[in-house]
Amino acid sequence: MAMPDRIDPLYDFDGLWTTTLADRYLPPLDLPDARFECRDGRLVMTPAEAIGNSFGEAKLIRLLSPAAEAAGLYVCGPVNLTFDPRNWIQPDLTVLHTLPETDLEDRWVPVRYCTMAVEFVSPASRRQDFLEKPQRCAEAGVPYFMRVELVRRLRSVSVELYSRYDRSGYRLLAKAAAGERLTADLPFPIDFDPADLLP
Repeated sequence: MAMPDRIDPLYDFDGLWTTTLADRYLPPLDLPDARFECRDGRLVMTPAEAIGNSFGEAKLIRLLSPAAEAAGLYVCGPVNLTFDPRNWIQPDLTVLHTLPETDLEDRWVPVRYCTMAVEFVSPASRRQDFLEKPQRCAEAGVPYFMRVELVRRLRSVSVELYSRYDRSGYRLLAKAAAGERLTADLPFPIDFDPADLLP
């Protein structure tokens, strides 16, 4: 049997993906802006965020950073939050209590460094944002999880903050919609109106 002229990593490595293969083959030249997460060696690809979510993410970083930094924490944009070499997610924001020390950790951030993962709900990944990512973070011991649902054309935004109950999941700590205030003392002082996240 003749060997193929060239391999197609997205197809040929399905079920075999690791951080090492990702370093070598991702992103593909024809999909430079796609985001890749991995579950048990299988890639999950999502497009770049809509402008509403992108604006909200940038604004939330600015809102959370002063109090987080005062508490010795680091608010980052998307990182490769890594559970093991065959499993990682890319939260929209990631709050770390420990900065990576090596180049490898800098690219593949160990989940044990994470204090809070933040997800902006996307139409393309609602199931992941509501079920799969919180479950994976809870199982890995991430103490807090925040979910933001923003619909720019309706001027609607809501934010929910959860604290880890046990390996099975999170319990609601605080929630607010536009015109209300989201307030919490942990993992650091939080106080903002979700409407501030709208462009």
